[in-house]
Amino acid sequence: MENKKVVYYLATEENVDHVARRVYEVLEKGLQLEELEILVDGKPVMRHVDENNCIFDFVRTDRVVCHDYRRYLPIMKERFSDYHVAGLITWHEGENAPDGILSVHTTGDVETGSFGKANPRFMHNLLVALEKNRRDQNLVDFFVTTEATHWSGIVYGDIGPEAILEYEVPIMDIEIGSGEESWKNENAVRALAMSLLEIFEDDGLNLRNILCVGGTHFERGFSGEVFKKWDGCAFGISHIIPNQWLVSGEYENESGIEKLRACVDSIEGGIHGIAMHDGLKGAYKQQLRNLGEALGIPVFKHQFLRKPEEVKW
Repeated sequence: MENKKVVYYLATEENVDHVARRVYEVLEKGLQLEELEILVDGKPVMRHVDENNCIFDFVRTDRVVCHDYRRYLPIMKERFSDYHVAGLITWHEGENAPDGILSVHTTGDVETGSFGKANPRFMHNLLVALEKNRRDQNLVDFFVTTEATHWSGIVYGDIGPEAILEYEVPIMDIEIGSGEESWKNENAVRALAMSLLEIFEDDGLNLRNILCVGGTHFERGFSGEVFKKWDGCAFGISHIIPNQWLVSGEYENESGIEKLRACVDSIEGGIHGIAMHDGLKGAYKQQLRNLGEALGIPVFKHQFLRKPEEVKW
């Protein structure tokens, strides 16, 4: 890919983000960064341009962007709206979250049906890069994974989820998790930093974009197949809707199909199929079948992700 632009947001202030500052330090040491005249939180935006004339801009912030979205959204819209993709570099933690992960997820609030723009190609490229660099850095105790679509602004912010829709650049959270030992792992930090520079490196595979529905936040039935290849094809993963928010969002009702359509509309290139977790209740499965019929695409159980050649694309 040539002449593409990506912007990465990193909260680099001391003791604000467990990962972002470390990642930026690796980038700063390894790259010749150009200082732009654009200031955010008093710090200049830093730019790297690669041999394909792709632009990588790094925005250093005082706070994690989604933790103070009311403050940062106007800046993002004014200064960073003409980019092909964006990334928020941060940490992951949670009571039952797995450790030793390099994770990626799209932005959205499933309950309200507020889905941010998503680009499966760039997410695919990033996941492939993370896996390659995980291996190169000998991170044998780490694994690359997707997460369910969510937005941390719901927990930390003072602005409603409809604000997600205002930033029209496809944005992903790119994280190291889920405990202190993982956040401080120098090889993990290096693997993530290097992967950011490979988001436009395309393996040429034909992506079959799928909407994944059901299961848990870290659903191995979906994330375990992201590197599957067959007949020159691979899966284009983006939004993943877990079971818990299907229930709380009342996706069995008429409004549920409208939310599902909004999700599909937010995915660049549309979708070629819907993978539903086998554990879904019948009402949700029927909604997905109705959507698939309306779109003219296959709807199949998640087990078929292991044998995609049997899906009638």
